[in-house]
Amino acid sequence: MPSETIVTCFPLSAADADTIRDAATERFEVIVANQETISEEIFKADIFCGHAKVPVDWDRVVNNRKLKWIQSSAAGLDHCLVSPVINSDILVSGCSGLFAPQVGEQMMSLLMGLIRRSSVFFKAQQIKQFVRRPTDNLFGKTIGIAGLGGNGQRIAQILRPMVNRIIATDCFVESAKDLIDDGVIDQILPASGLEEMLPEIDVLIITLPLSSSNENRIGKAQFDLLKPGAYVINVGRGSVVETQSMIDALSSGRLGGAGFDVVEPEPLPTSSPLWEMDNVIISPHVGAQSPLRIPVTIDIFCENIKRFLSGAPLLNQVDKTLGFPLPEHRIPFKW
Repeated sequence: MPSETIVTCFPLSAADADTIRDAATERFEVIVANQETISEEIFKADIFCGHAKVPVDWDRVVNNRKLKWIQSSAAGLDHCLVSPVINSDILVSGCSGLFAPQVGEQMMSLLMGLIRRSSVFFKAQQIKQFVRRPTDNLFGKTIGIAGLGGNGQRIAQILRPMVNRIIATDCFVESAKDLIDDGVIDQILPASGLEEMLPEIDVLIITLPLSSSNENRIGKAQFDLLKPGAYVINVGRGSVVETQSMIDALSSGRLGGAGFDVVEPEPLPTSSPLWEMDNVIISPHVGAQSPLRIPVTIDIFCENIKRFLSGAPLLNQVDKTLGFPLPEHRIPFKW
């Protein structure tokens, strides 16, 4: 009989569960939980893989002293990286950068929709109005990327042939310098260099993870530093942007437009003026969605099971004090 238990909580087919069982060896029983059952099933877990979207009593989980490792099935970790877990010996790994190709595509849909005024033309289409209106160009613009993890790197690769210059900020400047050598970006600044970057760019793309240092990191002071008419795209976390400051900057015409795949709060209240703005495009946090999402999540989990059993470092193992993986623990990207 298995002596330990893996509990999952993300959409799995019977074949998917069998794939995990094969990787887990006979040492582990695999329980496939769901959002209705996870708040109790998690107490059976030696390993938990998934994303509990319902309240979990993490104090009780930690005090239970059974859980050894959390593999988040999401890139964001605020659902599990809470004080009791941070202060425990529980390992945490995530999916940071794993969905970078589709996040990059979502960013492009938002950015190009703003640049070419797709939302304005779509509204005109609904009333059968064939009227030319001004559009903008991406060609020749300078891009600023706040956060050069997997998503930021992929976005830089996508935009490189299309723009004049790409500047980025990151916590790990030295580890990203090969992107300069490869011609992917033109300049890297430390995370504290955000304010230095803002006056130089035409488009700000936010891919920052949620952490205490990033909470409301971008607000009025930062919007005021951007060029008049600049665009802002957020495919990171909604709480990184101070929502009312963004509304004010858009309402005043200070910004040319904004595209959000993430907002604060989620879902965005129907009373928010952002819904009615012609220079705003909102998508409902679908950047990571793809038919490949579940298979690639299972792949990293199964690889990490092997690493866990052998005592090797986990892929995307999180530095719990930072809230994201160090560069040496990131998934090796193959785009």
